[in-house]
Amino acid sequence: MQLDITELTPVINRLKRAQGQFGAVVRIIEEGRDCKDVVTQLSAVSKALDRAGFAIIASGLEQCLANPDETMDKKDLEKLFLSLT
Repeated sequence: MQLDITELTPVINRLKRAQGQFGAVVRIIEEGRDCKDVVTQLSAVSKALDRAGFAIIASGLEQCLANPDETMDKKDLEKLFLSLT
């Protein structure tokens, strides 16, 4: 299943934001900052990645419904969805 890049612009933006947050995690560890700061940033990265993954899967589901001849079946999509949980 090929995803439509034009529909994924918000996902790309979210992933870029997560990339910046991850860089902040590395930086605050290197600075020796408080554990709470590290965990807070890690949580933000994790949530951003989860949301991006779910948005990609939702887009894939939408495409599969619109084009039922695609190679991915319900079981394949279910496996993808569960891989994020």
